[in-house]
Amino acid sequence: MSTLLRVDASMRVDGSVSRAVGDSATEAWTAEHPDGTVTRRDLSASPLPSTTWALAVSAAYAPEDTWTQDQKDARALVQQLGDELIAADVVVLASPLYNFGPGQYVKTWIDLLIAHPKLGPGTQALAGKKLVLVVAEGGGYRAGTPREGWDHGTPYLQRIFVDNFGMVVDTVIADLTLADTTPAMAHLKGAAATALSAAHEDARAHGARLAA
Repeated sequence: MSTLLRVDASMRVDGSVSRAVGDSATEAWTAEHPDGTVTRRDLSASPLPSTTWALAVSAAYAPEDTWTQDQKDARALVQQLGDELIAADVVVLASPLYNFGPGQYVKTWIDLLIAHPKLGPGTQALAGKKLVLVVAEGGGYRAGTPREGWDHGTPYLQRIFVDNFGMVVDTVIADLTLADTTPAMAHLKGAAATALSAAHEDARAHGARLAA
């Protein structure tokens, strides 16, 4: 039975663009795999403790019989998160851009994944496994825009999942998402609506390809 791991990182639930576009990819996959399993991890609803990474790494350099209970708990969480990713056949990660980079929730998750014995730096341990990366951006950072190059989140995530884990990543970006609520961006409402529609279409296409 096929398994899809769906990971969300948006602080918002109602009105979240990244969650909605991620749903389009997930539903397209589910339509082709009605008997498949969708495992969900909501990094915002259930944040990973920010102190866990330091505890897990310090434990890795100490004899196991000297670990404190906090270190044991940290290593157990690392094992759980890494095993969850390894076990999935395909992955959908919906990650908003916060302050021009990845949010703290997804960054903590990635740090803990890399602390897993099989997922260390440069391991290529997930070579060939497919991931749809959905990114929601309040502004616009495409080529030719005033803030071109300010998106430091998407390239980072691509490097982690492609270069470090060896995954095949399809990226879907929904940008200008603040146009409806930001007066200075009112002239971009039409472009924002077009971008959102295209993002949903791309997500559905990628989701269907994941199923294939």
